[in-house]
Amino acid sequence: MSVFRDDFLWGGACAANQFEGAWDVDGKGPSLPDMCTNGSATTSKWVTTAIRPDKLYPSHEAIDFYHHYEEDIALFAEMGFKVFRTSINWSRIFPTGEESEPNEKGLAFYDRVFDCCKAHGIEPLVTISHYEIPYHLVEQYNGWASREVVGFYVNYCKAIFERYKDKVKYWLTFNEINCGTNRSGNLMALSTCRGYEGPFSEIPDDVQIRYQALHHQFVASAKAVIWAHQHYPQFKMGCMNLFAASYPSTCDPADILANQKNMNLRNWYCSDVQCRGAYPYYACRFWQENDIRIEMEPGDEQLLKDGVVDFYTCSYYSTSCVTTHEGQEKTGGNMGGGIKNPYLKASDWGWQIDPEGLRWSLNEIYARYQLPIMVVENGFGAYDQLEADGSIHDPYRIEYLRRHIQQMAEAVKDGVDLRGYTTWGPIDLVSASTGEMAKRYGFIYVDKYDDGTGDLTRRRKDSFYWYKKVIATNGGDLD
Repeated sequence: MSVFRDDFLWGGACAANQFEGAWDVDGKGPSLPDMCTNGSATTSKWVTTAIRPDKLYPSHEAIDFYHHYEEDIALFAEMGFKVFRTSINWSRIFPTGEESEPNEKGLAFYDRVFDCCKAHGIEPLVTISHYEIPYHLVEQYNGWASREVVGFYVNYCKAIFERYKDKVKYWLTFNEINCGTNRSGNLMALSTCRGYEGPFSEIPDDVQIRYQALHHQFVASAKAVIWAHQHYPQFKMGCMNLFAASYPSTCDPADILANQKNMNLRNWYCSDVQCRGAYPYYACRFWQENDIRIEMEPGDEQLLKDGVVDFYTCSYYSTSCVTTHEGQEKTGGNMGGGIKNPYLKASDWGWQIDPEGLRWSLNEIYARYQLPIMVVENGFGAYDQLEADGSIHDPYRIEYLRRHIQQMAEAVKDGVDLRGYTTWGPIDLVSASTGEMAKRYGFIYVDKYDDGTGDLTRRRKDSFYWYKKVIATNGGDLD
């Protein structure tokens, strides 16, 4: 018997820059991800300031959802999706970000996508900016380091809100906004990498610039939410955080305090602003100790207060530990990982598998904010093997998802108001962190490889049929 609400939103999540392709088609301008090469689990992808003929840029074709969207959405519908989380590629609508009028061909593409979703009974959940920005705004303004980008973002929001007001109800202002609290956020979230060419792993970092850029995103998000609430009352506006839960490695009080600080800065700093409407109490000491001076314009504090979101969403993949003791083994994970937990197993990328951590996280989030929650990314990246007969057996993915859904059910029993679940990458796509295809998440296998070859054929994995059953039973049958 299912414990999930009858209208629970089951589905999957993708990002435009990781699966659309068609990077220069129909007037689209280059975005920052279009300037990123491929990489692997052991070799960092590169950022370049110009397209180099000796490099492979995986986002340029990706899995070509741009020309396969009807086929792909039909496959999602076959699984029974109630919701499809996707994003809009900003530079497809405003090629440089500075135009006063949007690109009609770009708008028309998303009309077709959303209409196709609706025809299959699938609700779109749209991320406005998912780890991308028009590259022109990086070159001219150093991305979100400049306050001027706030205005360009709001102009973009107004255009897509008006265009899709009858097709999209659920919106997320930014993807994993709290990635900006980490060095990797200079590329992934904040685009503060003007003039840099080199490995992603060595991207320059300036803490002052990062946290000022984050403030600009908070203001932009608040303005978008306020505009939506004023003009489109049917919209539900959400935030999206990368929830990287951590535990103290030992019961040493120093480890307890170190982990509390890590949780505050990593997981709560951004959502406290977006859900509570003000910077948290612990921010001032952090700013002082790191010589950070947040420059605010008159009215910013009121904007943050007025621009709080309607619901909370997060990604959840793994957990790590925090310690003050030297010599502890480290492990990978979303937003950098941390200290290895001896009680957990890990994926081939070192991401520790912790289903119980999802239950704990959902309880912590709901206790803090008392807002409806959706888990909008959760999945297992693996080296899938294509068999000679075209089948793909992925019991490891089924087991990972089964255990996480079981813990979501426990969180619902605990009293958490959980509204939806979209697995990450229901169809194979380019990895944001490594720029590779080999790290596959999908229920649907795409014939595309890290050397750029592949005929883009779509194939159902075993997990495809398993997830179809899960949705059909509203999470009641996980066998």
